[in-house]
Amino acid sequence: MDATASSSVISFDDFMKVDVRVGTIVGAEPFPEARKPAIKLRIDFGGAIGMRKSSAQITQNHRIEDLVGRQVLAVVNFPPRQIGPFMSEVLTLGVPDADGNVMLIGPDRAVPDGGRLY
Repeated sequence: MDATASSSVISFDDFMKVDVRVGTIVGAEPFPEARKPAIKLRIDFGGAIGMRKSSAQITQNHRIEDLVGRQVLAVVNFPPRQIGPFMSEVLTLGVPDADGNVMLIGPDRAVPDGGRLY
């Protein structure tokens, strides 16, 4: 498939502006106030970034009790976004499963928190 078929072409410099980091989920709780089913996450990115909050629509494939300790990738340099009564500070990344539901993405093995995607 041609890369331009689904999106516009960007430069490498454009890609480098998106700061994607790895962090460990240290807290997860239901988010019943969200319009679509979601989970509130607290993610530790270590070092200079520290702890950040995220709202993630991951309830179809992820159980709250399985999330703590899992490493995930997130965009850490978007501005915070108000989601109902919750301020989401990072965009936790995922890919769609066969039904279009979010599957979180992260490293196969433990890596230091705060590492940047390249």
